[in-house]
Amino acid sequence: MTHTVSNDNPYSEAHFKTLKYRPDYPDRFGSLVEVRGWAQAFFHWYNQQHYHSGLGLRTPATVHCGQVKETQAQRQQVLQAAYQAHPERFVRGRPRVQKLPTAVWINKPDHDRFTATEATLNATPELSQSP
Repeated sequence: MTHTVSNDNPYSEAHFKTLKYRPDYPDRFGSLVEVRGWAQAFFHWYNQQHYHSGLGLRTPATVHCGQVKETQAQRQQVLQAAYQAHPERFVRGRPRVQKLPTAVWINKPDHDRFTATEATLNATPELSQSP
């Protein structure tokens, strides 16, 4: 059995590190208004402009707005042109755009246990979700 730690969240830890290491992150905030202003600008940048490695170097806005296929096709064209111009730079062969992950887990459940839990939820009327 795998033991999980409730305060061990790699996603929130990575997010906090990104926030903390921004060049404009101040040593101190002078007021709540200053915090809110800084955070609003940060979250706009984080969601609209920051390319996330966990999203295949896409922004959350690109994924949320359903623009993955468009950007993937454009990137593949750029990578193909770069490869044709300088194949020696690509020691691992022809470059490919990173795919979007199909699932993300903090603590991936054991498959057998997860399937059993799903079956229990689906079989128990008071726990299952009704339409």
